Amino acid sequence: MKKYSNIKLIVCDFDGIFTNGKLTVFSDGKTSKNIDYSDIMAISIILKKNINFAIISGEKSYAIDILKEKFPKIETFQNERIKINILKQLLNKYNISPENTIYLGDDINDIECLNYVKYPVTVPNAHKSVKKIKKIIITKNQGGNGAIREIADSLL
Repeated sequence: MKKYSNIKLIVCDFDGIFTNGKLTVFSDGKTSKNIDYSDIMAISIILKKNINFAIISGEKSYAIDILKEKFPKIETFQNERIKINILKQLLNKYNISPENTIYLGDDINDIECLNYVKYPVTVPNAHKSVKKIKKIIITKNQGGNGAIREIADSLL
């Protein structure tokens, strides 16, 4: 992973980045997703460096609500199918340039955002169309297994 400098905003997709992209469905209809604690620590590291952090998810997830409770400073957006609009709102809100932004995404609904920022990042288990983006950076760690921590460590 390269060393990043002058980063002011990190925006992440949720499923496939914070999680391994799998949904466990129990016999009672309840569901479960796993989040790696190293990625939770990554949020803490990022916020301590005074870098803005946001999650934009195409789905609604109780796990995102828990992260927002734990880290009130992060921005969370759920059920957002067109993520580029949210990304542009965040850049405008914080007066940040795409050149100072990392976006982590793993699927086709992230491509527009990945192409918009200077630092597009994905995970090895991303959709093949994402991995074909010209300037894409691919983490060593899989989604749901420390990929966000890998980014946080590159900021140190």
